[in-house]
Amino acid sequence: MMNAICKTLLATAIASACIASAQAAEPLTVYGKLNVTVQSNDEGGESETAVQSNASRLGAKGEYDLGNSLSAFYQVEYEVATNDDSSNNFKARSQFVGLKGNFGAISVGRQDTMMKVSQGKVDQFNDLSGDLKSLFKGDNRIEQTVNYVSPALGDVKFGVTYAAEAANSQDGESGVSAALMYGDAGLKKTPIYAAIAYDSKVKGYDTVRATVQGKVADLKLGAMYQSQEKSEGDSDSIDGYLVSAAYDINAVTLKAQYQDMEDTGDSWSVGADYKLAKPTKLFAFYTNRSMEGVSDDDSYFGVGLEHKF
Repeated sequence: MMNAICKTLLATAIASACIASAQAAEPLTVYGKLNVTVQSNDEGGESETAVQSNASRLGAKGEYDLGNSLSAFYQVEYEVATNDDSSNNFKARSQFVGLKGNFGAISVGRQDTMMKVSQGKVDQFNDLSGDLKSLFKGDNRIEQTVNYVSPALGDVKFGVTYAAEAANSQDGESGVSAALMYGDAGLKKTPIYAAIAYDSKVKGYDTVRATVQGKVADLKLGAMYQSQEKSEGDSDSIDGYLVSAAYDINAVTLKAQYQDMEDTGDSWSVGADYKLAKPTKLFAFYTNRSMEGVSDDDSYFGVGLEHKF
């Protein structure tokens, strides 16, 4: 029942926003992505075949000019779990509203923390089984947040996220996530992207993360260093790193990635994307993950199709 209400509200909101946007002659974007793989998953010594959805989504976003160099912006996005066996397959993703001006941009709602934003595109297997979040803390999207991003000073920006203590994911404790970022994460405007980020009491962890990615001709190289520890208790901090590479050969992109987190485990992935058109690609990947104290490695092999609209 609740899922049906959510679907109705989402459809109504998108339709209403389209009408309002048309009347105001302001742009509105309804967008989405379907990413589905046929996978063989070997976990805990048991193997199964799955037709798996990888963060497929549907959303609407836009911006409205308020005059005097001020504008309002918003985004409402849901994950669509195509592999769910019931109709309850909508899950909340980024949902926020904000104001943008000469002072920068401030937004409130459910948002990615600045640490998550700061990683850019260094994770070549994002949303797949080789996603860096399988070993690293800090890949967070939190409800009840306030985000601020400064205006660009040259190619440098600063951002901070405040996570309210009332948020369920914060377990009664407020948290702060901050990042200093240089360059274009897409490596289109600058050949290098670099960032340093710090989380304090975000989902129970204090984390430091440094990220760098660069492009030389058709080759992209990336690296990340991270130190993480529980905010409460006497646990020691543990360190980890990630290295990634992607190489374009015409319509094919070859990818590889390795990550290791002390006292946790390590993972390596290889894959290839074949671009059929700008919004559509075929891809394949293999991921192997070894966890500390576990005798059998987990492995994942998938072939998939992605289409963006």
